[in-house]
Amino acid sequence: MADRDTLPLPLEVRTRLAELELELSEGDITQKGYEKKRSKLIGAFLPQAPGKGMDPSVPHERRTPVTPGSSSRYHRRRSSGSRDERYRSDVHTEAVQAALAKQKERGKMAVPMPSKRRSLVVQSSMDAYTPPDTSSGSEGEGSMQGEGTPTSSQGSINMENWISRAIHGSTTSSTTSSSSTQSGGSGAASRLADVMGQTHLENHSAPPDVTSYTTDSIQVERPQGSTTTSRSTPKYGNAELMETGDGVPVGGRVSAKIQQLVNTLKRPKRPPLREFFVDDFEELLEVQQPDPNQPKAEGAQMLALRGEQLGVVTNWPLSLEAALQRWGTISPKAPCLTTMDTNGKPLYILTYGKLWTRSIKVAYNILHKLGSKQEPMLRPGDRVALVFPNNDPAAFMVAFYGCLLAEVVPVPIEVPLTRKDAGSQQIGFLLGSCGVTVALTSDACHKGLPKSPTGEIPQFKGWPKLMWFVTESKHLSKPPRDWFPHIKDANNETAYIEYKTCKDGSVLGVTVMRIALLTHCQTLTQSCGYTEAETIVNVLDFKKDVGLWHGILTSVMNMMHVISIPYSLMKVNPLSWIQKVCQYKAKVACVKSRDMHWALVAHRDQRDINLSSLRMLVVADGANPWSISSCDAFLNVFQSKGLKPEVICPCASSPEALTVAIRRPTDDSNQTPGRGVLSMQGLSHGVIRVDSEEKLSVLTLQDVGTVMPGALMCVVKPDGVPQLCKTDEIGELCVGSIATGTSYYGLSGMTKNTFEVFPMNSVGALISEYPFTRTGLLGFVGPGGLCFIAGKMDGLMVVGGRRHNADDIVATALAVEPMKFVYRGRIAVFSISVLHDERIVVVAEQRPDSTEEDSFQWMSRVLQAIDGIHQVGVYCLALVPSNTLPKTPLGGIHLSETKQLFLEGSLHPCNVLMCPHTCVTNLPKPRQKQPEIGPASVMVGNLVSGKRIAQASGRDLGQMEDNDQARKFLFLSEVLQWRAQTTPDHVLYTLLNCRGTIASSLTCVQLHKRAEKIATMLAERGHLQDGDHVALVYPPGIDLIAAFYGCLYAGCVPITVRPPHPQNIATTLPTVKMIVEVSRSACMMTTAVICKLLRSKEASAAVDVRTWPPVLDTDDLPKKKPPLLYKPSNPDTLAYLDFSVSTTGMLAGVKMSHTATSAFCRSIKLQCELYPSREVAICLDPYCGLGFVLWCLCSVYSGHQSILIPPSELEVNPALWLLAVSQYKVRDTFCSYSVMELCTKGLGLQTESLKSRGLDLSRVRTCVVVAEERPRIALTQSFSKLFKDLGLHPRAVSTSFGCRVNLAICLQPHRLGKLADQGTSGPDPTTVYVDMRALRHDRVRLVERGSPHSLPLMESGKILPGVRIIIANPETKGPLGDSHLGEIWVCSGHNASGYFTVYGDEALQSDHFTSRLSFGDTQTIWARTGYLGFLRRTQLTDASGERHDALYVVGALDEAMELRGMRYHPIDIETSVIRTHKSITECAVFTWTNLLVVVVELDGSEQEALDLVPLVTNVVLEEHYLIVGVVVVVDIGVIPINSRGEKQRMHLRDGFLADQLDPIYVAYNM
Repeated sequence: MADRDTLPLPLEVRTRLAELELELSEGDITQKGYEKKRSKLIGAFLPQAPGKGMDPSVPHERRTPVTPGSSSRYHRRRSSGSRDERYRSDVHTEAVQAALAKQKERGKMAVPMPSKRRSLVVQSSMDAYTPPDTSSGSEGEGSMQGEGTPTSSQGSINMENWISRAIHGSTTSSTTSSSSTQSGGSGAASRLADVMGQTHLENHSAPPDVTSYTTDSIQVERPQGSTTTSRSTPKYGNAELMETGDGVPVGGRVSAKIQQLVNTLKRPKRPPLREFFVDDFEELLEVQQPDPNQPKAEGAQMLALRGEQLGVVTNWPLSLEAALQRWGTISPKAPCLTTMDTNGKPLYILTYGKLWTRSIKVAYNILHKLGSKQEPMLRPGDRVALVFPNNDPAAFMVAFYGCLLAEVVPVPIEVPLTRKDAGSQQIGFLLGSCGVTVALTSDACHKGLPKSPTGEIPQFKGWPKLMWFVTESKHLSKPPRDWFPHIKDANNETAYIEYKTCKDGSVLGVTVMRIALLTHCQTLTQSCGYTEAETIVNVLDFKKDVGLWHGILTSVMNMMHVISIPYSLMKVNPLSWIQKVCQYKAKVACVKSRDMHWALVAHRDQRDINLSSLRMLVVADGANPWSISSCDAFLNVFQSKGLKPEVICPCASSPEALTVAIRRPTDDSNQTPGRGVLSMQGLSHGVIRVDSEEKLSVLTLQDVGTVMPGALMCVVKPDGVPQLCKTDEIGELCVGSIATGTSYYGLSGMTKNTFEVFPMNSVGALISEYPFTRTGLLGFVGPGGLCFIAGKMDGLMVVGGRRHNADDIVATALAVEPMKFVYRGRIAVFSISVLHDERIVVVAEQRPDSTEEDSFQWMSRVLQAIDGIHQVGVYCLALVPSNTLPKTPLGGIHLSETKQLFLEGSLHPCNVLMCPHTCVTNLPKPRQKQPEIGPASVMVGNLVSGKRIAQASGRDLGQMEDNDQARKFLFLSEVLQWRAQTTPDHVLYTLLNCRGTIASSLTCVQLHKRAEKIATMLAERGHLQDGDHVALVYPPGIDLIAAFYGCLYAGCVPITVRPPHPQNIATTLPTVKMIVEVSRSACMMTTAVICKLLRSKEASAAVDVRTWPPVLDTDDLPKKKPPLLYKPSNPDTLAYLDFSVSTTGMLAGVKMSHTATSAFCRSIKLQCELYPSREVAICLDPYCGLGFVLWCLCSVYSGHQSILIPPSELEVNPALWLLAVSQYKVRDTFCSYSVMELCTKGLGLQTESLKSRGLDLSRVRTCVVVAEERPRIALTQSFSKLFKDLGLHPRAVSTSFGCRVNLAICLQPHRLGKLADQGTSGPDPTTVYVDMRALRHDRVRLVERGSPHSLPLMESGKILPGVRIIIANPETKGPLGDSHLGEIWVCSGHNASGYFTVYGDEALQSDHFTSRLSFGDTQTIWARTGYLGFLRRTQLTDASGERHDALYVVGALDEAMELRGMRYHPIDIETSVIRTHKSITECAVFTWTNLLVVVVELDGSEQEALDLVPLVTNVVLEEHYLIVGVVVVVDIGVIPINSRGEKQRMHLRDGFLADQLDPIYVAYNM
């Protein structure tokens, strides 16, 4: 980098600079002139930037070249290649650059760039990921280097820094201390090098330093606060970067990006939220309060404006057909229309004579040759479609006049190119509603329409059945001599229908009466001064709007000659229309600003251009505020070619009101056209303020002339009753005239609101007895009756109560020097409604050669520019690959279709930037925790309000007399010995393999003998003492059960451990090792296969295998019996340890005593009515919780037979479990959610084939899902629905609930077919709907099914015998009332007796097992489950006649996320997200430093990944009032799920932060 030491400028230079600054501040010199002179002055003193080898003071060739030698401001831009001048305004570009510079001075933040998988980077012409040559993506702005010359973007920053210090003589000024700029270009643009990706967030503290980017988006922080000279310069380019194989930069840690994001969000945002107290219950959305300082209209009420008298010219024809007849007979040789081929050669000249005769021929044929003589297809008044291509105006004109002569109504439409054209379906609806059955078309067009194999034209989507009729003369019959069309005076019958596309994409037909048609031609003739035989060049679409009115209708009334230039010719030769004006010495030309712009780009000092013949240049889209720059530019260039300034005549028109206003061609060149420089800020409040001081955000408007002859015009408020506006207020223009449309065909309601408007003054009196027509244009009437248009109703977006125009936003986006990144004219701006306000979305097509980095930089700048100029945030900015946005027939963007694709997630963008944090300012205020009311007052409050304290219990074990023989034994080992003696051959266990056949089984005596041998082995080979811990590492099966009882026989404490997965040792073995170590196991028992696995090479890579305790292989058992079986002395000693990894990643082991184990088994036996004669199918993992108890313990205690189905076998054969249930005629079965999901997904399409295989589930009485979470109601319902056809009773499926402190609290066994009073039958599980918003505030509010924000919760099952439950406040430990949300506390004989941890931090957890209420019953000892839930007394009664208390589990406390002061359960947000798009298969959310991170699994092409970002953000905002900070799109199977089917969100979080997910796309929402 150049030496940064200050080079003092000579004194005279400094004084000259000071004078310059003064001139600039006084306004005596333009910004450009100032910059030019200034760079000249200090150029010689600038330090050279290395690598450039040229003097920075030489004005560089920029993309908008500013060469000092150019004669006019506009010559300079010619070399810039094609620029769509549609929205180009130099004033505006400067404003945008200044706004960006201003943002920069407010202090900057780097925004993390989204990370994307390589396969997603859209590249066409380059290798993937070419590093851009500067980090800022603004190569062309300050230097002329070619692609890929490594330069340091620091150059621009330092130079400026250097200059500012040289001028101000300071040594420590920061990079942005001065607004001075360098290098002769527009300094603001080069200053963008600095603004890179920073968001603007208002800064109330010292500005932070620029966090800069290198090409791979690794952040290089510069130390703050050091003096400028000693500041370390980050290296740019690829100097210090190593890329890993998958395109993830080494060290490009996600967490760094997130930290960056957090930093950008920590700063205060605009607008500040107003403080107000939120009723604790309802979350109120912030209502945007009007700013008291906002500008208000102060003018007097406007008066309606009357146009000049419509002169009655004596020889005006009485109808358009009469005019055609006159010219066709008087001067048949006069040319009417000349058409061009694509080379610009005249293709065909239609004379008035030919037009007349051919139109008669068409009229005769459509009336007499379609259908039969008795039943003609068309009668006068019927509607007919006109389908003609844009290059055949002659055929169109003949058909149009043929229809007028036949008195049928033409409906001109676009040619449908394919069956799925953007918007063509809506046109079909229009044709259908107009009752169109016949389409007139040309021969060439008919041949080009898509055909079916039989040669017929297919019916287009949404179109009525049409008969296609070719109008070429050669195909038509000659009318008989005596046939003549009936030519009447113009009357009130419909002449034609013009189609109009609305904002939402629907197509309406505007009907125009014959009298309106004629009067409109007269008003145009008068205001444009048309005379006979003038030549007019028409570049516009002749089927509608200005092109139809001037080039087809008014021209015939005045016998003018139209030269028609097709769009296809304009694309090949943009100068064609100017050449034709010269060639034909045309008096009038009808163009759009685009055509003027194209001519500017293409004209390369053509010598022979002479435009002096033009007396009028009609600018059809002059009402677009951005047309002014094209008009000015065009005049600047072509004034030297004979173009007179007064010739340019912008006009305003709308399909409803036809021509609204037009600037008259004057002979007086001194009369300057009207200009308005208006404040955008004022406009957004609907007020006209001529802007004086704030030069940035202004809109310069040109007038569109005065009201049409014979018309009245007024301006009314855009919404509500049509009340007149004040003179300084923007409103919708309304026109009262004969020459307007009269209705939307077939839509009387909409017609009334648009065509039958009666404007009122402030006191409510009508201003006219005649109705007015709304034009859909927003504007005002300025001095001298000049009309100004500021925008269209269709482009209006009301954000936070302020109005913004889509066109203005497009213009601002395009002023951010976009040439390299996006296509001009291929940009769409619309608003979508999210969270009760409109949000602005910008979609642009990206050029194929722009890099990721460049596009991202451009996007960040666009956001800042729009923010700076319009003071409105952009919600979403998306870039799509080139040529992918839906187009309209003439090449524009089909807006409503684009919006539709965006909303349904099928736009497939290649870059997305969402900024919900800055836009969404109406979120509810974060909840302030109120000081807690003491538990005593809560209790008193509940008593006063008549609420009972929320407590419930299962049946009392003590009072239940049953013939339970096992009760007399204290220990399970004794029960087994007793069973082995009394019923030795009774089968207890049957294990099935994946084919559904029996792999092995155990009788009572077999189990007893096997356990004895294992006990012997433990004593002899293991040398274990009483109470030693033994880890059992077995696959699910019989060995595990035998080993467990072997441990009990030997007096050891067993711990069941899931064996490592052979395909995934690296991640599964460390967990095994951890459990073995934490449980202090003295030895391990396992099978020979797993023994080998534990000593394998893979295992030693994952863990230190030398530290394993001794491993015993039980496949090789000793033959002899142990001398004596161990008999525990105290039932309160440890029976076994239950270890489990919670979803939050905590490994927790709980201690189960012999007493608790026996009580547990008894409780389940009573609840499920288990006897030796019963069979139970179990498809669960046997390692912890209720799954282990059902697999290993219950059969021994109750004597029933357990059919064991390992869940892993279902991966091979998903139908295994259900087939076994059916084959063994099982009445009770237990499974997990993952098993249920496997069946639902895997067997969804196979129910028929399963039925044919004899699968029958009609005997199943209970199918219990064993879980430690809120019941998954959607899954259980879809499972029930799916297998209903196979006999499964919908009431059979239920859930259980357990947790660490108590492995089973609820278990719902349904007793189908039994009456409630017989035995233990519990009532059906009930479902309630609660308000999700109340739940976030820890409240329960029951709502109706289907109400907004409702969440269905299913009861977790019937409380087990001997279990008591109470709901307590987790903070105050006070008891809560019925239907209040709190922590579930449980008291029961089978509670675990405590955590077994190695680190002795039991003090922290001790109250989990030994809590007491702080008030009320303070004696009972409770265990805290760590789950939030509520109890609700239902209307149902249970067997004892008591009212049934239902327990609803909402979610785990340690899973819940605290965001904005409220408590969110991840599952609720995930459910919303999964619903948004069909490609999202799974979702998990977690928080990271107050940011909500949403991870979604994508089932679809990677191209769809970015579609999900806006959808996910929208749904979480709408339904949860939360802003998503990061959206991560990953492949299927990335979200880790444990054996119970629960998402391991914390593992996912760790993986994300450690960059291990290999995401397809990561979006950081700003």
